[in-house]
Amino acid sequence: MTEHTHRHDTHPEIVKRLKRAEGHLKSVIAMIDAGRPCLDIAQQLHAVEKAITNAKRTLIQDHLDHCLEETIGPVDREQRQTIDAFKTITKYL
Repeated sequence: MTEHTHRHDTHPEIVKRLKRAEGHLKSVIAMIDAGRPCLDIAQQLHAVEKAITNAKRTLIQDHLDHCLEETIGPVDREQRQTIDAFKTITKYL
């Protein structure tokens, strides 16, 4: 895999979401160690899952909006519709 550095405007927000997930995950571990009720633990796990899902979705959308567009360049109307449909369907990941 070729490595190159690139940054997008959304990267700080992605890092923020992942740090939030990290904090929630640490909380879950502490809750399990402390013998907290399963309902409380499940709620925190849901928060971790949601934060990671949102970070992933933002990263993928950002990649499609920027990197894919730069790679393919100008396209005809039919190809544009196909690419736009692809971008839209990835929101359901």
